[in-house]
Amino acid sequence: MALQLKLTKSKFECGTDEAGRGCLAGPVTAAAVILPAGFENELLNDSKQLSENLRNQLKPIIENRAVAWSYCHIFPDTIDQINILNASILAMHKSIETLEFRPEFILVDGNRFKTYQDIPHQTVIKGDGKYLNIAAASILAKTYRDAFMCSIHEEYPMYNWKQNKGYPTKEHREAIKKYGITKYHRKSFRLLTEQLQLDL
Repeated sequence: MALQLKLTKSKFECGTDEAGRGCLAGPVTAAAVILPAGFENELLNDSKQLSENLRNQLKPIIENRAVAWSYCHIFPDTIDQINILNASILAMHKSIETLEFRPEFILVDGNRFKTYQDIPHQTVIKGDGKYLNIAAASILAKTYRDAFMCSIHEEYPMYNWKQNKGYPTKEHREAIKKYGITKYHRKSFRLLTEQLQLDL
């Protein structure tokens, strides 16, 4: 089924989405995108449905054709202070805040959001597979977060973040068990299955 461009007739409707909510390490990253009227791209879909190669191909297309786009990382120290849901919403708010144009309407992937300023919004479960502006935001959030994880991989190669991007793979948990945690790990998360034995 083809994705719809947007929900409303607003000229400046932005889609927003986040990546990295379930990770043990690294930031939660959100993006906001306003697409132009008539925007079409048959490859554009929910970032989770696309290969890394395809996401990287779509990223410059989105950035070049969008009316406005922005992204924001929220790092583990803030995630640990305010919890991952609030951090995800904060990342979305900051992405929207730094858009070149103030949106008239905000379309949000998922079912949780807090009103940003006085701009009307709508949450949509699995919205990244229904609306192009959310799908575009999901791709930017994912590609910018993945690039960050690859950059810090060089600092701590033993966790193989280049491959697992901070998600709770068996390999990642084994590395935490063996080497302990880093400044990039989320201390409020259950980092090991036997969490009580982890010396935080």
